[in-house]
This record gives sequence, C-alpha cells and structure tokens, in this order.
Amino acid sequence: MPAATVRLSPQEARRVCVRAQLLDSPRPDDVLTVVRHLGVLQLDPTAHVAPNAHLVLWSRLGSAYDREELDDLLAGGGLVELGGFARPAEDVRLHTAEMAAWPVPAGRDGGLKEWQVEVEGWVEDNDAARLEVLETLRGDGPLPAPSLPRGAIVRAWRSSGWNDDRSLLRLLDLMAARGEVAVVGRAGQHRLWDLAERVYPDDDPVPLEEARREQGRRRLRALGLARARSAVTPGEPHDVGAVGLTVAVDGVRGTWQVDEEHLEAVRAGFEPRTAVLSPLDRLVMDRKRMAELWDFDYQLEMYKPAAQRRWGYWAMPVLAGADLVGKVDARHEPAEGVLRVDAVHEDAPWSADVRAAVEAELEDLARWLGADLQRAQQANCRR
Repeated sequence: MPAATVRLSPQEARRVCVRAQLLDSPRPDDVLTVVRHLGVLQLDPTAHVAPNAHLVLWSRLGSAYDREELDDLLAGGGLVELGGFARPAEDVRLHTAEMAAWPVPAGRDGGLKEWQVEVEGWVEDNDAARLEVLETLRGDGPLPAPSLPRGAIVRAWRSSGWNDDRSLLRLLDLMAARGEVAVVGRAGQHRLWDLAERVYPDDDPVPLEEARREQGRRRLRALGLARARSAVTPGEPHDVGAVGLTVAVDGVRGTWQVDEEHLEAVRAGFEPRTAVLSPLDRLVMDRKRMAELWDFDYQLEMYKPAAQRRWGYWAMPVLAGADLVGKVDARHEPAEGVLRVDAVHEDAPWSADVRAAVEAELEDLARWLGADLQRAQQANCRR
C-alpha cells in the first residue's frame, strides 16, 4: 500500500462521504439517476416505517419520490435484482464473470474458503433438484418458490438456524449466484423467479479481474471514502481495492482511498442539508467506518428484546450537514394513517435550527407516506 501523501480533516472526510451518497444539496431528480450513482439499493423488506429501498430513495428525493417508479424500473428492466440489491441493468455485465466462475476464490492465496467448498458440495449433491427447477422455469416461468418443485432435494440445507428448512430458497439464491436464475418481481411476499437468460441484458461479460477493478471504482464513487481492504461481510462489500487516491484522515489510524472528484468538489464548497436515514443506508451500513469517521454510537436493535433497546426497533440515524447527530424512533401504522414518533434522541443538545430541520424532514416523511405525524409523550430525548 503506498504511503498517504494527502491528509484530510475529519470534517472533509465526512463531507466527501455525504456528497458521494447524494445527501448534500441540491437533491437529485429521479430514481434511476440515484441508483446508477449509488450502484446498489438494498431490497430489504422490513417495513417498520417503509421498506429500505423506498426509505433510501425518499432520503435523497424527498416526498416527490413516487414508489411506483422503482417498481416500474425493476419490472421494465432498467434495474435488475441481483443478490438482494437493485442494480442498474448495464452493471450486470460486471457480475457475469463471477457467476461463470462460481464459487469465486475468496482466500488471499487464490483458493476457496472452507465454507465455499461446503456450499459447492451441497449444490452438487442437489444437482437433480437444480435441473428440475431450470426445466420448470423454462416451461412455466416466472414462478414463485412455492410453485417450484422441491422433491428432488436429497440433502437439506443446514445452518445455525436462520436458513434451516429453507432448502429450496437457499438453492435458488445459489443458482442466482451462478447466473442461472434471476428475480423478476414479487407476488405478495414471494420473489418471482425466471431463467437469468430471459432477464439480464445480452451484454458481453467483463473479464473477472477487470470487472473487480471497475466494481471497486464504482463503489468508491458511491462511498466517497473507503478502505482498500476490509473484512468480508454479507452483501455488498465495503472495501474498494487500490483505486482512487490514498489519503490519511487526521485522528484515524491507517490509510483510506478517496474519490478525487468528490474531494475536489467538497474543498470547493459543500451545501449541507438535514436527512433522516434508513438504518441500512450505505452511509452508515459500514459500522466500522461509521465509528471511525463519526464516532457515532449506533446499532440496529430490531433483533434485540424490547427491554434491551436503547434507541428503538428501527431507529433512524439523523444527518445534519456532515454530522450524525442522533436517532429517530418512529413507526408507520397504515391502518391508522399515522407516522408515530416515539422518541427523538439527540446525541448532544441540538440547536434550534437542527431541531426545526429534523421536524421538517419528519413532516415530509409523513406526507410521503400519506400519514399524519404524531408524537408520543416524552418523544424528545437526550443521551
């Protein structure tokens, strides 16, 4: 790793990250522009306030965002679902080489990890079931998982518990990773599956190493500032490889990669705004980066018992300018037509301007949801 020759103040680093995530002013104009810039949009279905993808888009576009626009793009092929993320259709060619090479070596020695060998063996053992799924989809697809055959599965999927008794769904996910099937929409709570050849654009794949470098460049453009290498995590990686400019951030150990265009832009000027974020927003999804750059004390507490939660089931981080300053514990109750704010946690006392800006964002969120904004008693809290 080359030595860093450029130093950033913590405030500069944060501004780069915020600008890269389209959370400064002015707001972007449309869904496709946002997703093309961010690269990925996590399609998590949790809807305590709104599903993550819609909440992320509202944070960028405001109440003018029409949720049908995302659905139309996924149905029309402008966006495709890949690995639980919506991605621009033109980016699929960056992933098809990995699909063809599945399982792609994850070890630094170029070999497969033990878990990859186990997964590969499980798919091979259930090859008859895989072929039966492909044959059924070829004749009758797209179909939801309950309409697909599962009788040919000879070895059930075993895990720590989360995916037990979900063998067909696990097989479909792995077939998607191999580039054999793809998600084309939803039927209620079920994903609709079809042959990938019918879904993905007929573009030539990018060679694997070139594709990985390009993925790193695009990820850095979306994150602004990232480590060249980080721990492997489920879903979209947090590291970017040897792309961008190597820099150091005052008060933070090690070096980072920064997108030079974003850095030049924030040094020329930064237009802040206030935003209420999804807990799965890419600005905060890398919890290690969040702690290093913002010293922001936060956890997603939906999996904790209620009595152990400090901030709430789906507490949404609050961004004021380039600073993460608190959390909003809220829930949407569609049957009652209410967005209920149970608590607003100020990590340190907010100024009147910040408090007013957060209130305006919550009013905008309620308006977008078609709900009335209601506050519980003692909704304003301090650390």
